[in-house]
Amino acid sequence: MARRNKLQKFAEILAFPHVIENYSFHQPQLVGKDGVPVDLVGHWAERQFGNAHPITLELACGRGEYTVALAARYPGRNFIGMDIKGARIWRGAKNALDAGLTNVAFLRSRIELVDHFFAPEEVDEIWITFPDPFSRKGQVNRRLVAPVFLDRYRKILKNDGLIHLKTDNDFYYHFALETIRDYPHTTLITHSGDIYAGELPHPDLDIKTYYERMHLEAGLTIKYVQFKLRKNG
Repeated sequence: MARRNKLQKFAEILAFPHVIENYSFHQPQLVGKDGVPVDLVGHWAERQFGNAHPITLELACGRGEYTVALAARYPGRNFIGMDIKGARIWRGAKNALDAGLTNVAFLRSRIELVDHFFAPEEVDEIWITFPDPFSRKGQVNRRLVAPVFLDRYRKILKNDGLIHLKTDNDFYYHFALETIRDYPHTTLITHSGDIYAGELPHPDLDIKTYYERMHLEAGLTIKYVQFKLRKNG
């Protein structure tokens, strides 16, 4: 039954006009509805959303709670959730359709390819919400705030583009702060080891994902880091 449900979701994703997919790590071609190849690099706002609004990209978006909630909150911006898990993408895409949101899209691909799918300075802002911490020593380059990923983000973000990290993991939080300190193109804006200990450091932190609610019920604290990436210097 579970397999049949997953196959049904994958079939529905193919029919969604706001889900874009990449099928091969070695060939970064994007396909849209009904598996038709699409050329969106440098044209996401114009061709996908039909406007010229700023783009916010959520990485490791999971079920897309942040992507959908932010889109409902800011109709004058475009939001793209990116994740590799098709069943999760389906949930976010379905919620966006049911809510009648036209400023939402989802990109199903590995995040290692993110700089292949956007033109330089095409993205205004990035959210990274509860990513896998990949805490083993040999997994450094799989962490979404590792220098190898910051290099990719610098290619697609506008100069001084904001990056938001929300995590429940102490190790990941401190790793992010150390990386920002050592990486030559970052400016730390603010950070908090417990966002609910006082006034929220950012108004959009009030959005709670499925996983965040689980973490809070387990007694974990939610951490936040906000920083900028510079093109030069």
